[in-house]
Amino acid sequence: MEFGNKVLSKELLSLLYESDKTVGTAESCTAGGIASAITMVPGASNYFKGGIVSYWDDVKVNVLGVDADIIEEKTAVCEEVAKQMVAGAINALGVDYAVASTGFAGPGSEGDIPVGTIWIACGNKDEQITLQLTDDEGRDENIGKAVMEALKLLLDFVSAHEPARVGDEVVELTAE
Repeated sequence: MEFGNKVLSKELLSLLYESDKTVGTAESCTAGGIASAITMVPGASNYFKGGIVSYWDDVKVNVLGVDADIIEEKTAVCEEVAKQMVAGAINALGVDYAVASTGFAGPGSEGDIPVGTIWIACGNKDEQITLQLTDDEGRDENIGKAVMEALKLLLDFVSAHEPARVGDEVVELTAE
């Protein structure tokens, strides 16, 4: 998984290195793994501002501004919480883009939500997109897969929102 993460991190670097845009993370079940993967490549400090590991719900609520009622009603492992974590990271870190993870990597879970259920969200202040993982391949694999999928989701989102560059020239991408 590490090689794949490094490839994705290099692609993110090529999009953001000279863009004046910034990225941050808000992580629960991946415990900083996404931030670590983003910073695998030299130059990431040009756009990666930081991350918040919010393993406990009170950190999600008090630091990221996640709605405690949503956590109480649906648990912290739901799409709404993942989206709110993105918004919270954008606000707390002062970044343009953020990516978040929340889930049950294992070995245990809560209520009816099975181990391996992980919600990933990314976005900017105006829009967030999500992805749900549901397969339980064991704790380490669940976390590794979540990190890889978070990088892919973030890369796709940023690619759709940042113009392509060739050297110092902005290239307009148009569908034919």
